[in-house]
Amino acid sequence: MRQLLLVKHAMPDIIPTLPAHAWHLSADGQQRCLPLARLLAPYCPATIVSSREPKAAETTAHVAAHLRTSWRLGEGLHEHDRAHVGYLPREHFDHAVAAFFSSPDELCFGQETAHQARVRFHAAIDKILSDTPAGNIIVITHGTVITLFVAHHTRLPPLPLWQRLGLPSFVVLTLPEFGLAEIVEDVAGDI
Repeated sequence: MRQLLLVKHAMPDIIPTLPAHAWHLSADGQQRCLPLARLLAPYCPATIVSSREPKAAETTAHVAAHLRTSWRLGEGLHEHDRAHVGYLPREHFDHAVAAFFSSPDELCFGQETAHQARVRFHAAIDKILSDTPAGNIIVITHGTVITLFVAHHTRLPPLPLWQRLGLPSFVVLTLPEFGLAEIVEDVAGDI
């Protein structure tokens, strides 16, 4: 059975003065890439594709090195566009994300609605699938867009799903129907 693995990047180095899309992996995030790679290895990916954001691309580079395989950057795999929001304390951020998921057609957080982000991300996944007609696919990307995609196809409630996804974590979907096979909530326990 062919599978799509949507991987949430490892822990970034959070620098409040920089936009989140510019953050790089932290030392802890780098360490978590080895156990992540070990969990991904049994899936023998035909391809690994990464978001262009540094924290995702660096996670991908570490994972691919451990798996001794190549990888590439993909278009449209970036996180929900909230570049101009600035750093928010956790409580405010969680409230904004809850509003984002509960009002998918309203522009209530960032520069993209939840619906727009999901459609953009889905188009990127469709392109990867058409470019890779056989074998398992690993996409290393971001929690909010993973949540939007998975919730759309599985009907899981988005906010609780988003809250479950650690840094890193992954969701395994069966292809072509995008059926839910597994959620690995947090790789941290495997260090």
